[in-house]
Amino acid sequence: MSYDFSLRSCDLNKLNSMTKYPSIPTYHALGDKGTLLEQTVNFNIDDDEVILTEKVDGTNSRIILLPDGNFVLGSREELLFAKGDLIGNPALGIVAALKNIADSLARSHSGIMVTYLELYGGKITSASKQYTSQQNVGWRLFDVAVITDIETLFAQPIKQIAAWRDNGGQVFLDEKQLTQASIDYRFALTPRIATVTSLPVTISETHEFLKAMLPQTNVALDAGAGGRAEGIVARTTTRSAIAKLRFEDYERHRQRQR
Repeated sequence: MSYDFSLRSCDLNKLNSMTKYPSIPTYHALGDKGTLLEQTVNFNIDDDEVILTEKVDGTNSRIILLPDGNFVLGSREELLFAKGDLIGNPALGIVAALKNIADSLARSHSGIMVTYLELYGGKITSASKQYTSQQNVGWRLFDVAVITDIETLFAQPIKQIAAWRDNGGQVFLDEKQLTQASIDYRFALTPRIATVTSLPVTISETHEFLKAMLPQTNVALDAGAGGRAEGIVARTTTRSAIAKLRFEDYERHRQRQR
């Protein structure tokens, strides 16, 4: 017998916790006072490749598609709007940008599907001017999670749900599935920069690699954009390993070393 889910009666705090996006570790571990350590995320890629995608500097947005036909919109930390709400939280422009899109997405699954989008441009972050000079707004799909055993999750306390999430409990689509989801949902993916068989190891080599791979953003929204990119997200095709490489981290490290 399937779980009879209802948005109106579910625990929204638990729904929020189980659908939050987990933090992506930096490729080189962070040390004291903005320095980096010569210690990297382990990419065991003997039987896998690493996909490099652009990390867009915007705000993490969630479209949570529910088994009862409803949807909820959220930022990284909180839920902002549910289908049918007359008043939504206007934070960061997420509801205004995504409400109509979310209402058009198909729900043909028994669990919860969460699409994670980076909403950028406008006045969203201090880096918005790098993407637009006219306050245009864009969004890119960067991940999709499928949560199936929701009855068990809702029966757990929030602390346990958070621990489940932070320890890799969520199941994310692999690269092939994510590409198909972007087609099905008509969302552009974050730009795919390259597929590589290895990553540099030292901090200095990685900084040079980053500059060579991403000299400027690929998602500028108009000709007057500043064009500076935030960095790269590296992940294996099966998503067994993932890490972020940000220009800011490597530039700060270099300054601290002088």
